[in-house]
Amino acid sequence: MEKYIKKIDVVCFGDNDWWYHNHGHMDIQLMRRFAKSGRVLYVNSIVVRKFNVGEGTMFLRRLKRKLHSIMRGLKPSGIENMTVYSPFTMPVHHISGARRLNSMILEFQIRRCMHKLTMNKPIVWVACPGAAETAVKLPHLKLVYQRSDQYEEMPGVDAEQIKRYDRLLKMHADLVIYVNRDLMAREKSDCRKAVYLDHGVDYDVFADAHKSDRLPEEMKKIRHPVLGFYGGIDNHTSNIGLIEEVADLLPGVSVVLIGNASVDLTKLASRNNVYLFGQKPYEDIPHYAKCFDVCFMPWQQNEWIAACNPVKLKEYLALGKPIVSTSFSELAGYDGLVEVADDAASFAQAVKKVLEKDCPELVLSRRNMVADQTWDSKAKAVLDTLLKD
Repeated sequence: MEKYIKKIDVVCFGDNDWWYHNHGHMDIQLMRRFAKSGRVLYVNSIVVRKFNVGEGTMFLRRLKRKLHSIMRGLKPSGIENMTVYSPFTMPVHHISGARRLNSMILEFQIRRCMHKLTMNKPIVWVACPGAAETAVKLPHLKLVYQRSDQYEEMPGVDAEQIKRYDRLLKMHADLVIYVNRDLMAREKSDCRKAVYLDHGVDYDVFADAHKSDRLPEEMKKIRHPVLGFYGGIDNHTSNIGLIEEVADLLPGVSVVLIGNASVDLTKLASRNNVYLFGQKPYEDIPHYAKCFDVCFMPWQQNEWIAACNPVKLKEYLALGKPIVSTSFSELAGYDGLVEVADDAASFAQAVKKVLEKDCPELVLSRRNMVADQTWDSKAKAVLDTLLKD
C-alpha cells in the first residue's frame, strides 16, 4: 500500500451497515486498507428490499436497526481516515417516480458529506447496486462496481430494477470486480473492464487464534467434537433442513451456529446437540471458531449460491480446520482441502471422515493454501489495476 501513500479518497456505497454487520466482508476489508493511504467515506447499505410487514418481528427489527443507524449521521468509524454515513432512503425502487426522488435525496446527502470532508473527485466504489443512479452522477476519479453477489436473486427486491441498476453500473464503471469466475465469464462482455478478485483473509488473526488463551464462555460448556458455522443465517443462503438432518444423524456431535438469523430456527434449536449463539463481533469470531473441530457450509442450491464465493472459506482454511460444504463453483481448486456433500447422509459421513483423518500435516496444508492471500495483497492488486492507466 505504500506506493499509494500520496492520497486516495474513496466514497464506498457499502453492502453492509458498519454499525451492525460483520466487518469481514470484501467492501469493508478493502476500505480499511484504502484508509491507510487516504480518506474513506463508507456509506452504509442502501435499502433495496420492499417493505414487508408480513415478516413480523424480523421486519420491525430491521426497521429499528436502520433508523438507529440513520440517526447516527456522519460519524468517525473508529479507524483513522474512515468516516461512516447512513443515508435516509426509501424502499421504493419498484416505483418509477418515487425512485427518481429517492435517488435525488441520496445524491444530495452524499454530496453534502463529500463537501464536509472536502472530497472533490474520489474513487466511487459501489457494492450495493441500489446506489447506481446516484453513483454514476457523482464526480469521480474512477468508478468501481463490486459485483460480489447477484443482488437480483435476493428475496424481496424488484429483480428487474436491480438488473437495470446492474446494467447501468457495468456501462459506466471503469472497473467491475467479480469474486465468482462463472459469473464473470457470463457477464464480462457487458463491462468496459472486468477483473476477477478472489477474497482475501485476515490470515494472522485466524491462523494465530489458537495461540491465545482467550476462550469464549459459551464454548467452554460445549462437548466435543464440534461442527461449527459462523455468518448470516438466511433462507436464501442456509439450508436449515440439511442442518437439522445432519444434527439428527450425528447425535454425538455438537452443532454450533454463530450469526444473526433472519429465519425461524425454533425447530433447529429444539435439538439437544444444537447451540445457537447469535451474532458476535468480528474480532471475537476467530476465538469461537478455533474451538470448532470441523467447520461447515450448509448452503442452499440456488442462483444466489451459484454466484457466491464465501469469505469464510479462506478464514476456515487459515484456522487450519477440516471443512465440509455443499457444492458451489468456487470450490474448484480446493480438492483435498474441502469435503463436498449435498445430502444429509453424505454430509454426516463426510464429517466423520474428516474427524478421523485430521492431522498436523493437513492443518499446515490448509493454512499454507491461503497464507499469501491477505486483504492487504488484495487491496494493492485492486489499486494496481485501477490506477495504472
